[in-house]
Amino acid sequence: MIANARMYSVNAATEAAWRELLAWVAARADFDCEVIDYPAPQPLPELWARADLGCAFMCGYPLSQSNPQPVVLAAPVPSPERYEARPVYWTDLVVRDDSSIVQPVDALGRRMAYTTPGSQSGYQAPRHFFARYASFDRKSLFSDLVGPLITPRRVVTAIVDGDADIGPVDSYALDLLRLHEPALVARLRIVASTPPTPIPPLVAAPTIAPPIGARLTAALLAVGAASALQAVRRTLLLRGFVAADTKTYDLLAQQAADTDRTGYVHLQ
Repeated sequence: MIANARMYSVNAATEAAWRELLAWVAARADFDCEVIDYPAPQPLPELWARADLGCAFMCGYPLSQSNPQPVVLAAPVPSPERYEARPVYWTDLVVRDDSSIVQPVDALGRRMAYTTPGSQSGYQAPRHFFARYASFDRKSLFSDLVGPLITPRRVVTAIVDGDADIGPVDSYALDLLRLHEPALVARLRIVASTPPTPIPPLVAAPTIAPPIGARLTAALLAVGAASALQAVRRTLLLRGFVAADTKTYDLLAQQAADTDRTGYVHLQ
């Protein structure tokens, strides 16, 4: 079986910390597992579809669409105060610090970056957010779409480099970048944030044996109190993990369907 935390491995420091955490979880769960490299731009849907998937982060929107659905093991609780000790996140809509965009409406007619259409934070959440500005005779809100950029980090660099004017960034990924690369994030300004939704969980393949899944969940729930992981938790801005259920993520599919009914079926 394999494990991976690419979704929140925003740089080398966080990747190493996630590797250490996943190795600790596997050892505590007595689970034979290899923490693998799976760097972008390798497609995440192929990772999530693997029969040997033991423990990996999965975006909530594709999780809500999956059939059969992976087994949800646990959800992370970020440590920054703005999460209020809850397993949630949102999309921060960011611009460059010197941009003339002050509020979301100022972004209309400008260049919008995105990660992939299958991403909740990088596509579906901003599509839902901007649908309010669309109308029967104005469904194209932006002059250009810049993407697919695959990762939140590439959205950030596209904005800083001037290749896009505004873009959606997973709030937890942005906080990790702010901690480890403050000079990069200092070039950004948040103009709006979408409402909180359930944060991407760690999942396993649908066929994982229930006793193994239960041991992995128990190990993840023990992360927050493990003294051996204090430094890792600081590096990852992580309080720990809490139990989660697949049904928690159904609202993301419902939100996307509600947005479809407005007629704004693509970010455009």
